[in-house]
Amino acid sequence: MKQLLRFTVNEEPCEIAVEPWWTLLDVLRDQLELTGAKKGCDRGDCGACTVLLDGKPIVSCTTLALQAHGRRVTTIEGLVHEGTPHPLQQAFVDVGAVQCGFCTPGMVLAAKALLDENPSPTEDDVREAIAGNLCRCTGYAKIVEAVLSVAHA
Repeated sequence: MKQLLRFTVNEEPCEIAVEPWWTLLDVLRDQLELTGAKKGCDRGDCGACTVLLDGKPIVSCTTLALQAHGRRVTTIEGLVHEGTPHPLQQAFVDVGAVQCGFCTPGMVLAAKALLDENPSPTEDDVREAIAGNLCRCTGYAKIVEAVLSVAHA
């Protein structure tokens, strides 16, 4: 039996009927057509499905949609403002931190959560913040460089 889920997605109020077993990732992708979060491992190991829940990075593939009731969800689509990418998104492009792009949304959101909490992180802080996000293409150096390039010195 479906239950009513009320939450805020990318600063917009949302109300949707969901099955109790639906994951947040499935609701975002299949019901709301926000496909930036990727279904990678579907076990919470790779970070491709990372979104922000009340500003904290979570893996949405192992989070039940109803756990977001009354809360704020930010997806990668929510970082764009009036057609302009978030500075962190632009930094990923500028320094070449994007290769295949599959991990990029999760990486960017994990980095955003870090910068929101610590606007002047060290390289070690960045590496720790993105540790739950796996990338098979970049070797992480350019990702760390992109995050540090927008940090406040």
